[in-house]
Amino acid sequence: MIHTTTLKHAQEGKEYIIRKITTSDDELKAFLFTLGCYAGETITLVAHRSDNCTVAIKDGRYTIDSQLADAILV
Repeated sequence: MIHTTTLKHAQEGKEYIIRKITTSDDELKAFLFTLGCYAGETITLVAHRSDNCTVAIKDGRYTIDSQLADAILV
């Protein structure tokens, strides 16, 4: 059985595979896709900071808010 969690509740410093993006906002999905954030891609949670998360996707680091982190299933 595969255990999934949201990125918001993931462990810092660990690399994950994105299982699903759970949002009905097509514009948001398109934006995440341009960052390389889509199902099947690897993502690393670098740090939790107050109401944000810093993530590493491909060659970039990005800060996303907790609401968006909650929409990314890993």
